[in-house]
Amino acid sequence: MFDLLSGGLSGQAFTVALAVTLFAGFVKGAVGFAMPMILVSAFAIFLPQEMALAGLILPTLVTNLSQAFRQGVGPAVETARTYRRFLVATVVCIAISAPFADAIPRVVYLLMLGIPISLFAALQLMGRNLAIQLHHRDRAEWGLGVIGGLYGGVSGIWGPPLLVLLLSTGADKMTMVRAQGVVFLIGAVALLASHLGTGIANPQSLGFSTALSVPALVGLYLGYAVQDRLDQARFRRWTQGLLVVTGLNMVRQALFG
Repeated sequence: MFDLLSGGLSGQAFTVALAVTLFAGFVKGAVGFAMPMILVSAFAIFLPQEMALAGLILPTLVTNLSQAFRQGVGPAVETARTYRRFLVATVVCIAISAPFADAIPRVVYLLMLGIPISLFAALQLMGRNLAIQLHHRDRAEWGLGVIGGLYGGVSGIWGPPLLVLLLSTGADKMTMVRAQGVVFLIGAVALLASHLGTGIANPQSLGFSTALSVPALVGLYLGYAVQDRLDQARFRRWTQGLLVVTGLNMVRQALFG
């Protein structure tokens, strides 16, 4: 049973993976995102790329299920309608890019995602107005959804483009968190379906992913308690600051990892 749940890892490595997932779940509960980015960054130190990607699939799925429906079914459905363009583009592009997960050099997608995300969030922290004009919003949703999906299929990370959209359009805290949950949930289903086809999601890797779902949910609910205490301004700055750190960490891993 241990071998099935540990993905063939040693006891020490498996314990580290559980602890990292608990922390990632807490961060996601507090600000609504960043769990896959934290997991990919940490797992890259001691896991093969394919196992790291497979490991985050089910924790991402179950935590976003909770996040998407935290306010009920009606608000979740309405959010899906509002961001339908981003959703469609993300799901389609995850399916397109997933077969290339083991073919694209990791350094390439880390740099191409980390640099622009860090710059965007840093500029927002410095008070620059980067709001998307409403008459450009449709095109922005399609374009950012394509970017998120293409990255998501190969890395399991499709959150930053959505955060760019939500921050630049001035979404409030509850809308941001619910939108992330809905988009990430649908993306997680698409990611699972895609990698069942590629073979990255297999009995051994999904056993490991199932085990990681437990600390992910524990961390998530601990994070919810923090999120509920954050006002809109602090929540937005936490989100921007975490995006900067995440983007810079991607660049660091690409150049020195």
